[in-house]
Parts: sequence; structure tokens; C-alpha cells
Amino acid sequence: MKLYDKYLNDFKSLYYANMTLGIILQSCVGSIAAMFILVNNDFSIFSYLQLTLCVVVTMAYNAAALAQMPYKITFNLLISSLFVNIVLFLLNAIVL
Repeated sequence: MKLYDKYLNDFKSLYYANMTLGIILQSCVGSIAAMFILVNNDFSIFSYLQLTLCVVVTMAYNAAALAQMPYKITFNLLISSLFVNIVLFLLNAIVL
């Protein structure tokens, strides 16, 4: 928990700067994951569910940041959306 608390405090100290950088980072990672999902699209329900999950977690962070929700919620959404999008990217990059 020490590592999490350290990064949470760093995120809190420069909240607006980190929030802006998080929007840019998360949008780039989310769009790369979406691109790989669409490249591997075999018109199955699984591909569309992956794309839906990618869009939902990406937009959840962006909405939380733009709504200026509390820093802990915003930080947790950033971590979770980065994790989900990186997993989706790796899942589809291996298939390619």
C-alpha cells in the first residue's frame, strides 16, 4: 500500500496537471487498444464486448476528470482504465 499511497499523494499534490496528463495518456492508450480490437474484429460478440469495455472504462476516467470528482476516485479510475486497456491491447496484439 505504500506505493499506492505515494502515487496517490503525488497525484493529489498536482491534481489539475496530473488530471490533464491522465486524460491525454488514457485517451491514447484507449485508442490504441480500440484500434487493435477493431483490427482483430471477427464480427463476434466477444469483439464487440471488448470494444464496449474499452470505451466504457476510457470514458469513465475522462468523465470523472472533466467533472472534477474527488482525487481518489479519479486516480482509481485512471489506474483501472489503464490496466483494462493494456490487458485488452495485449490480448489483441498476441492474436494479431
